[in-house]
Amino acid sequence: MKRTPWPKLTCPLVAILRGVKPCEIGAIGTALMEEGFEVIEIPLNSPEPFRSIEILSGLAPDHVLTGAGTVLTQDDVDRLQDAGGRLFVSPNIDPPVLMRATAHGMVTMPGVFTPTEALSAVAAGASALKVFPASVLGPGGINAIRAVLPPDIAVAAVGGVSETDFTAYAASGLKSFGLGSSLYAPGLSAHEVRQRARHVMAVYKDVFTAA
Repeated sequence: MKRTPWPKLTCPLVAILRGVKPCEIGAIGTALMEEGFEVIEIPLNSPEPFRSIEILSGLAPDHVLTGAGTVLTQDDVDRLQDAGGRLFVSPNIDPPVLMRATAHGMVTMPGVFTPTEALSAVAAGASALKVFPASVLGPGGINAIRAVLPPDIAVAAVGGVSETDFTAYAASGLKSFGLGSSLYAPGLSAHEVRQRARHVMAVYKDVFTAA
């Protein structure tokens, strides 16, 4: 099955909004987009996630990729499609589920931890790979996996990663990250998320402009 390409992004950071509520997503999503985030993920173990995705997808301009994380079943994929989501993120590789998302034209980022898993995801048509939990492998471990992958496959470090880790990863050539609790936690206001997002973007630009 033909792979949906990972988009070209000005800043390849994924905002992970685990626990966000539909009544909050409009203000929080707008704050993130205004601060430069172009990829926003709402995990499906959040309250009423498909409603939040529908609201966010309706607000997002075409260049902003919105969708779901923790997508585990084909039914989840179909509901994500109905909600207007274009991004599929999972913690694992389930080829039928991944291929269902690809058939909908979604950008897909399954979770991997080993070279075997990474190559299996590529063979199943993944747009990009989420190395999870990245904090266990570290920059060196992730770089070793990247060495055996096709050069056009985007790789993001996710799990236990924050802006304080950018410098270490920059030294290994990795530029894409998924940011969760360092950016958003349930109960934070849109203003607080904006301040965190602004700080993250400033650090990212400082590190990767210098790298």
